[in-house]
Amino acid sequence: MRAVASLVLPFEKPVVELLERVRELEVALGSGAAGGADTGGSRELAELRAEVVRAARELFATLSPMQKVQLSRHANRPYTLDYVARMLTDWVELRGDRRFADDASIVAGLGKFRGRSVVVVGHQKGRGTKDNVKRNFGMPNPEGYRKASRMFELADRFGLPVLTFIDTPGAYPGLGAEERGQSEAIGASIQSMARARVPIVASIIGEGGSGGALALGVANQVLVLEFGCYSVISPEGCAAILWKDGARVDEAAAQLKLTSADLVELGVVDCVVDEPPGGAHQDHDAAAALLGDAIARALDELGGLGAEALADHRYARFRALGAHA
Repeated sequence: MRAVASLVLPFEKPVVELLERVRELEVALGSGAAGGADTGGSRELAELRAEVVRAARELFATLSPMQKVQLSRHANRPYTLDYVARMLTDWVELRGDRRFADDASIVAGLGKFRGRSVVVVGHQKGRGTKDNVKRNFGMPNPEGYRKASRMFELADRFGLPVLTFIDTPGAYPGLGAEERGQSEAIGASIQSMARARVPIVASIIGEGGSGGALALGVANQVLVLEFGCYSVISPEGCAAILWKDGARVDEAAAQLKLTSADLVELGVVDCVVDEPPGGAHQDHDAAAALLGDAIARALDELGGLGAEALADHRYARFRALGAHA
């Protein structure tokens, strides 16, 4: 099923218009409206699809870092539960941190990924005002990270691979969150991931902000979608702190090196996963198929490592970050 783009960013309009034409022609061919011109219609559809791919490649190659950040935050972008619905079978969601409450901004559970039993933990944003309030706009409280820690320990106990999905502007900075130990909860989640003796694959599916993202990112392999971003701070926060000038947000985004191309060049991530023409928000099914293939390859690559070797591999990977000759 394709996403219906209710929000179109100004710079993506040419590609969105082409995609709409593709969808209209697909509907016409599917309903038989093309009649006896089916062969010609199919040829036109193939040509139009090729045009979409070409136009998207050319247009998106020129996007600024801040425009890519906007894509990573797109309201129609698939979230963790969208990927779970398309990638996993026998999904069972587990809730609560066994200490305080359940945090709906982090979802977790068990399921089967292409025949493998896995544990899944991911940030979850909402769609619409009511759902966004429930999900706290994808900004977890301490109980969310404690739920994640519980899941990592569960995976370690039963020898199950872990898949995490990162998509948050950052951990919630509210007074209640600080009173309940936000920083300790994030640290405990990082510690639980670091210690786990199972394969862990993290996927940055949208925006990854600060420690709130890193709490689900201590993995053996870290993947990022083509228009995902990952940074210690948002461009808006960076501009406000460094220059006290929100108008310099584009400059901040460029300096932060937060795009997928920057991240793979710096060694922060291991693989950039292509998105469908126009971005993941234009076709959730295709985005899930592409990401699923990348996750399967990562799990296969990690399959030869033993329990202790997996933890050592993770330790070595993160110790090497930021090292310069």
